[in-house]
Amino acid sequence: MQTKPFRIGTRGSPLALAQAHETRTRLMAAHGLPEEMFEIVVLSTTGDRITDRSLSEIGGKGLFTQELEEQLQSGELDIAVHSSKDMPTKLPEGLHIAAYLPREDFRDAFIGRTASTLTALPDGAIVGTASLRRQALIRRLRPDIQLTIFRGSVGTRLRKLDEGQVDATLLAYAGLKRLSMEDVVTELLDPTDFPPAPAQGAICVESRIGDPRTDALIAPINDIPTYDAVSCERAFLAALDGSCRTPIGGFAICDGENLKFSGLILTPDGRREHAIEVEGKRADAEALGLRAGEAVRAAAGTDFFDSWN
Repeated sequence: MQTKPFRIGTRGSPLALAQAHETRTRLMAAHGLPEEMFEIVVLSTTGDRITDRSLSEIGGKGLFTQELEEQLQSGELDIAVHSSKDMPTKLPEGLHIAAYLPREDFRDAFIGRTASTLTALPDGAIVGTASLRRQALIRRLRPDIQLTIFRGSVGTRLRKLDEGQVDATLLAYAGLKRLSMEDVVTELLDPTDFPPAPAQGAICVESRIGDPRTDALIAPINDIPTYDAVSCERAFLAALDGSCRTPIGGFAICDGENLKFSGLILTPDGRREHAIEVEGKRADAEALGLRAGEAVRAAAGTDFFDSWN
């Protein structure tokens, strides 16, 4: 019988803490355990400490997970809770994503001050975002808009917006909902025109491979439709060698035993793109995403990917 608390690793931002608390609440309910059986351990990651540059400049998504994963590997943590879109497609040896919580709304939210929608922004307006995907999609829709790097927590970015540093910014709607801040949104962007990052809106739980005690702990909170959809999206990303250096969007929708995936890759200037839609069985979710990514890679050609570098 477990006598010491399970240790749940997380970053320290308000959103990361909200996600860790949601995970703990679900684990308590699944196992009938009291709160004191779960200790939330807050770690600062390299990605949290460097906020003046885009992730593409400083090393990519792994900067938000490295410190947590090191403590998972050493046994200092039992599980780590992450925003799934922050996870590299290749995980460190001995670790895996063991569960996904039920997914929130995966759309991007536009928060405007000089206009309530992206298309209504005045000519030459300034939009703050560090996401290469969002930058490329904005350039595709509004090449006149100026873009500036905007990083930091949700609160930090909204404060910069209120200070007038930019005319607008974009955030994941899921994060705003988890922070009960939906009221700041002035427009929800249609995913068919403005596809989200693969895995956006999903919380994942990472653990050690071959740890039956932890596997038994996590299994009851795994949401299978989310697992299938996000597995498809991450396979698409992996086939394209996706990282924070590449503008890639995509989302999968489960419908009964079937799954439909829509994916898009763009050049950073938003002028060239390749889109794909595939359908198949949820049981083949990962293979569907992989085939979609390989098909897009073949259609786009080498010169398209050279433009990313």
